[in-house]
Amino acid sequence: MHQRVQVILKIPAYQLQLYYEGAVDTVAAKTTDGRIVHFPANVLRSVVQSHGVYGTFELVFDENNKFVSISRIR
Repeated sequence: MHQRVQVILKIPAYQLQLYYEGAVDTVAAKTTDGRIVHFPANVLRSVVQSHGVYGTFELVFDENNKFVSISRIR
């Protein structure tokens, strides 16, 4: 059974540079229900835009809490 959580991300482009340079490899984000989740920074590549990563996203983790997917929902 997969676990799905929603997070609101507001990461400007200049901050994403830290992820691409390898200075930061994990993102910590608060879910819409107040929990903190950690996920690999490289998964943001699929949702990044020229100004950064902004919006509400659904993260999916497998039964071992391993990241499966990220998708923009708003």
